[in-house]
Amino acid sequence: MADTPNPAATSFPAPTVSLPLGVGILRTYSGALICLEIVFGALVWILIASTNVSVPLLQGWPMFVSLTMFICSSTYLALFLLGLADRINTDWNFVDMFYHFVALLCYFGAFLLEATVSSAGAYINGTACMRRPRGNIITFLDYREYNINVAAAIFAFIVTIFYGCSMFMGFKRWRK
Repeated sequence: MADTPNPAATSFPAPTVSLPLGVGILRTYSGALICLEIVFGALVWILIASTNVSVPLLQGWPMFVSLTMFICSSTYLALFLLGLADRINTDWNFVDMFYHFVALLCYFGAFLLEATVSSAGAYINGTACMRRPRGNIITFLDYREYNINVAAAIFAFIVTIFYGCSMFMGFKRWRK
């Protein structure tokens, strides 16, 4: 007797992966952008962590986003480098587009908050003083910390652009 195939095993579609698996992903624009997202995201994380986090209410979100997206992008890249994306049965084109859309929104918010920390200062005798509403604590930033916050805001904007480009390319792959 011939064995009949299990209908439950044949009812699931194969995973949809447009990006190459293995080291080949690093040769694509998407793979290069993911690497840039990881490197510049780590730079944002390091820059924010190297200050005293003088305004925790505003700098907590950029710190969380940069660290979380660093871990998520590294894991995402590792899935493709190790070839595990082929074993997980999902539409990877949609996952790619959706992940980069969420990361774009989070990083844009992080950029805005980090830029707010940098732009809220006024220099008095070489020290940046944060303008404050009545009754709040004044936060002082020295020149070094002010410059680090400006650099973190600039790099957060660059990472936001990288995530936007990745989302656009993911959207094009998903629509095909």
